[in-house]
Amino acid sequence: MPVVVQPEAHGDERGALLAYLEAQRGAFRRALHGLTEEQARSAPAASELSLSGLLKHVTLGEEDWLRKFQGTETRSTEEQMAGWEGGFAPTPEETIDVLIAWSERVAAETERAVRALPSLDETFVSPKYPWDEGGERSWRWGLLHLMEELARHAGHADVIRETLDGKGAFDLVFETGAMPEPDWSQLPSS
Repeated sequence: MPVVVQPEAHGDERGALLAYLEAQRGAFRRALHGLTEEQARSAPAASELSLSGLLKHVTLGEEDWLRKFQGTETRSTEEQMAGWEGGFAPTPEETIDVLIAWSERVAAETERAVRALPSLDETFVSPKYPWDEGGERSWRWGLLHLMEELARHAGHADVIRETLDGKGAFDLVFETGAMPEPDWSQLPSS
């Protein structure tokens, strides 16, 4: 969902990456804004995706990748795949508030880990999956991968939300105060 991401301080690459990652996370919070639990769990489009399910999936994905980045993943590939398969279906206890709080905790953990790095050139080993050979990757690559995942699913969230009640990305940006609505009359003429 569209928001203005302020320019980073000169030379603050990690700040720029973290700001864009947070902008994508905000898309999910805004997509859920003002919805009932029933609406957030509904799948009104052709797919089985719901807004709550998407937030659970991207949060689980960020948490899993952070474990990989830090070399602290203890689950087998099979266990990870099983978690991924159930990752789009929130449990009854995973309410909007619970999912948002979890997302915020994971985001804070990611930010702390990234800020503590001596360099984004630090590496981790990405596991081999059927779709990827795996291998050594930089944290920079990892953050860009997280952004790609979040951005793709934020697009899904836009479509689902608009299908639910007609509210588009800009409507939600302005309604939540993520950005003030511009004075459209002040657009430069061509």
